[in-house]
Parts: sequence; C-alpha cells; structure tokens
Amino acid sequence: HLARRLAARFPALFAARRRLVLASSSKHRCLQSGAAFRRGLGPSLSLGSDEVDVEVNDSLMRFFDHCAKFVALVEDNDTAMCQVNAFKEGPEMRKVLEKVASALCLPVEELNADLVQVAFLACSYELAIKNVTSPWCSLFSEEDAKVLEYLNDLKQYWKRGYGYDINSRSSCILFQDIFQHLDKAVEESKSSKPISSPLIVQVGHAETLQPLLALMGFFKDDEPLKANNYVRQMHRKFRSGRIVPYAANLVFVLYHCDQVKTSKEEYQVQMLLNEKLMFFHHSNETISTYADLKDYYKDILENCHFKEECALPKVNITAVDEL
Repeated sequence: HLARRLAARFPALFAARRRLVLASSSKHRCLQSGAAFRRGLGPSLSLGSDEVDVEVNDSLMRFFDHCAKFVALVEDNDTAMCQVNAFKEGPEMRKVLEKVASALCLPVEELNADLVQVAFLACSYELAIKNVTSPWCSLFSEEDAKVLEYLNDLKQYWKRGYGYDINSRSSCILFQDIFQHLDKAVEESKSSKPISSPLIVQVGHAETLQPLLALMGFFKDDEPLKANNYVRQMHRKFRSGRIVPYAANLVFVLYHCDQVKTSKEEYQVQMLLNEKLMFFHHSNETISTYADLKDYYKDILENCHFKEECALPKVNITAVDEL
C-alpha cells in the first residue's frame, strides 16, 4: 500500500521503465518489506524478481551494530538506561502497578514495570495490527497509557535519540550516503545525462530512522526527557510512536526546476516523514534549495566520520555524562 501511495504521489518517479534500486537490512522482516514494496508497484518498473535485486547492506541499514562506541557505551551498558530504570521505580509507574495489581487481584509485589509494559504492548499490538481491543486493554486507563508511552519514549530517547551524542552521530554514514545519491543525481542532471538511480529505496528499522532524525535535529525538546520530568514533558515533541510507527518512512524528493530566477534555485528538495511534509529548520518551510540544505548540514556532511565517531575511547570512561 505504501508503494502504491508513493507511486500515485510521484508518478514521474515511478513511471514505467524507471530503474528501482532496492537495499535492505539482512533481517528477514526487512527483506520481506522490500519485496512487498516491489510487489506493490506491479510489473511496470524494470526490476527483476523480488529477492534477486535486493542488496543487503547492514553497514547502512544497521549502522548501530557496527559502531563499537555505541555498542559498548549504550547498547551493552546498563547504566546508560539509568533514567529509564529510575522512571520504572518512580511514583507514576508505582501508581500504574498498584492499579493493575488490584484489577488482577494480585499482590503488587508480584508485578514490576516490565511485566505491566508487556501487557500494555499486547494491548497496543492487537489494536494496531488487527484493530481488535485485547482483554489486556481493560487494565489501562488513558492516563496509564500516557505513563507507559513515556516509559517507552524514555528508552528510545536515551538509546536511539538525543540522550547520548553517539546515538545520532553513528547514523552520519547513512546521512552522507543519502546526500551522495542526491549529489550524483544533480551532477547527472547538469550534464544532461539520464539519472542512473532515480528511485532508491532503503529498508531498515525504527532503530535506523530514529537516530537519523535526531542527527538532523528533528523532534528535539528544550529539556531532555528524564525520570523526574514526566509532567513537564506532557507536550513533548519526542514521541516515538508518532515518529517511527509501523511502516515508518522518510522520503527525500529532489526536484529539477526549469523556470527559476537563479541557478541556486534550479535544484530543490522536500522531505516527507510518514508521508507528511517536514518543515526544514533553516527556512521553516517545506521546500528548500538543495544548496541551502547542504549548507545547513555542512558540518555533518564534511566532519562526521563514522570510523572516528565510533572508535572506542582509549581511556576507560565511567561517567555517564561523558557519553
């Protein structure tokens, strides 16, 4: 369905005989998603069978696995999730635990935040995937759901978002790859050559997209998400369920504009997150010249080197704040 909607929105890109480049994470679910996207387009594009032309590229789609600093200091470091663990023991979660224990006629000591979260996820999965209200949903009020949403957002914030710089910096390899493709298209267009890769689809994970959006500065709150500021964060921008829902997608669209006043305006870009136009930081508009966009992200494009960013520090770091 996503493929069909995008094809309807950008018919020139998805026209017959346009070449589709399809890359994916090695995970079976991503390969299946890539194949489903291809099937959604029908037989019009000049691509072979579903599986043969899918390039597995974990260095881009699972960059986090290849970043030693992230793995050691965040992924495998229990103390990195201290805010998450503190919220699990905090007053908001305690209130939810007591309510659920009462509903289930259990001593509250037999429950913990992880078990309650599993029940809440069972409720949300059935609702999202099957549009069925699970019996588990009866355990939770809207306020409970907000508390459990915040617990999940805390985890995503500290593990994939703004919590630690390495979370987003590890994604610069993907960010730069996107702009290399755009650069190549601009160069080919300027040389009046056919665009060799007019349509590039890369299938990854929520954990691929969340750090990339953080690298670009989207959904950043003035105050970090912490265990003790649940109430102050009621109107936060960082809501992982809205940023990376099921089938989350980020689309960069490059336009070649003929009737423009300056050469700088000839190439312009739009970004869509989950099929909705994004406002660029530098202009607060939904379209930008390609030159202005590159200039805004110049430091990341030129000075964020994956190998250097992901190298483990030579001395032992114990203070979490130094991450």
